[in-house]
Amino acid sequence: MNYRHAFHAGNFADVVKHALFARLIAYLGRKDKPFRVMDTHGGRGVYDLTSDEARRTGEAAEGIDRLVASPAWNDPLLAEYRAAMEAARARFGADTYPGSPLIARHLLRRQDRLSAYELHPVDAEALSELFAGDTQVKAIELDGWLALGAHMPPKEKRGLVLIDPPFERTDEIETIVEQLQRAHARWPGGVYAVWYPIKRPAQHRRFHDLLVESGIRNILAADFWREPHGDEERLVGTGLVVVNPPFTFAAEAQAIFDLLAPVLRLSSEAQCGIHVLVEE
Repeated sequence: MNYRHAFHAGNFADVVKHALFARLIAYLGRKDKPFRVMDTHGGRGVYDLTSDEARRTGEAAEGIDRLVASPAWNDPLLAEYRAAMEAARARFGADTYPGSPLIARHLLRRQDRLSAYELHPVDAEALSELFAGDTQVKAIELDGWLALGAHMPPKEKRGLVLIDPPFERTDEIETIVEQLQRAHARWPGGVYAVWYPIKRPAQHRRFHDLLVESGIRNILAADFWREPHGDEERLVGTGLVVVNPPFTFAAEAQAIFDLLAPVLRLSSEAQCGIHVLVEE
């Protein structure tokens, strides 16, 4: 309950996550059949980068601010992400950063739906106000882990689940794998995208090992380091694990990383890569 994304909105990890997230939604929209996006840790939905929280960390300066000022921002691979950003700023102001629920909402068609969950009462209220009166969105004050059991599978039978927890608990990766197994058992055909920070090599390896041992098939990991690991524990990279990735996703994710790396890296030793953890 202590985590508030307002301090980190628009940082390099958000940029990487949301660029990939937008491409996953765009892929679902290639077929006429409706789909649902489920966001288990939705936050406020939209953030002011001039707020006290954002200014206190200044993380957006090394994330979205760098990207928007670079030629990479106009690349077709970022078209969906860019469109969602521009729509948010047209509505809320030039210093706005859209959270994943607002990005998803911009990319929905008339037949598609979004379910966004948030446990923190203040942020849950803000999320509900953001989508008040929107018949395509359900903003629910609920533990996202409970939603994975209670609201699965969605009636559309097609869709994407974004799992983006705060990683404050010591057993967070074990919880993620356990809940992912439970959700996958209820909806094996869904696309699942799990965000995670890269801080300690041992934790990173353990998370991947647990996924390999989970019994779930067709898992891909997209890892982005903006600098190498050092002696201190800090956020050096970010990753997205995708279960049931679209067949074009691996190549597109690598191309997006190739675009973002020169913009977001802090070291010449920055690296990124796409790895198949479990075959289909």
